[in-house]
Amino acid sequence: MNSTTGGVVFERVTKKYGDVTAVDDVSFHVAQGELVTLLGPSGCGKTTTLRMVAGLEAVSGGRVLIGGTDVTLRAANERDVSMVFQSYALFPHMSVLENTCYGPLSMRTDRAKARAMARAKLAMLGLSEYEARLPSELSGGQQQRVAVARSLVLEPAVLLFDEPLSNLDAKLRRRVREEIRDLQQSLSLTVLYVTHDQEEALAVSDHIIVMDQGRIAQQGTPDDLYEKPQSRFLADFIGDANLVDGELRVDTNGASFVAGGVAVPVRAGAMASGPATLAIRPQRLRVVDAAQGLLPGACRRASYLGSRIEYIVATAWGELLVFDPDARHTRRRDDAVGIAFDPDAVIVLPR
Repeated sequence: MNSTTGGVVFERVTKKYGDVTAVDDVSFHVAQGELVTLLGPSGCGKTTTLRMVAGLEAVSGGRVLIGGTDVTLRAANERDVSMVFQSYALFPHMSVLENTCYGPLSMRTDRAKARAMARAKLAMLGLSEYEARLPSELSGGQQQRVAVARSLVLEPAVLLFDEPLSNLDAKLRRRVREEIRDLQQSLSLTVLYVTHDQEEALAVSDHIIVMDQGRIAQQGTPDDLYEKPQSRFLADFIGDANLVDGELRVDTNGASFVAGGVAVPVRAGAMASGPATLAIRPQRLRVVDAAQGLLPGACRRASYLGSRIEYIVATAWGELLVFDPDARHTRRRDDAVGIAFDPDAVIVLPR
């Protein structure tokens, strides 16, 4: 890893609170103009990591570099970063324009220039007509955009987002995450983004860092993490997955996975025979007539969701979740069915 590159570099960073290690020997690089997401369950260390980039938490060990400069010992106001908080942190008694130009004014920028800088960013985010409104007069999505405008007004080297969509409803979350991604790409912003929402991370990121218990579990592109998880935790955490424990058998004829007395052919790469876990995405499974499946079963539940039907099918491998995009024909409860899938569509993990 080259410490002189732009963006953000974490070099073997650790954070301890007494005897508790919140972040344990973490290294990563956010390249200039890239959006990287820290993803993980609550308590995994992702927000602590973000706060160490911002200078809001002291580093116990390792180095933090921003734009090639070591900022490990610098205070928050000495780092070229801006942070968009989960609560937006807008001043309730100030108008949208006053909130947005607060940063430049606090740095003793001329008032006319500060207002011009703020107006430019508000216009960029489609908020010009809301300049005189108070935060309480705005929707959640509009407040989010004001918080982004306030963070952008000083044109920081790095923009930090801490769970920015958690206060929005599902439909608004989708729209605002698209706006954030479009803005980041159009302005080539360097962004470090924290969320616990896997779908959100997959939708906005160039690169995702999955954290678990203070360490990096896996990092890569959204496609890599979804299609090629390296552990049971990753397969289960990112997206829906059916996880089946069994035995991998490899011989000169190829590989097969055996569980519940049923063997199916699989692609196992360089793995040797031994205990294994099969991970299969629900959309990669198909419910077919009983005689046509690799795995016989019985329909236990069918849930119509408009764009698809979600089945629970009881099999020798346990109950499997299946997403069927053909919502016109629903199998009935207790129907004998088969489960079919392409061997290339399953993920074999060592256990």
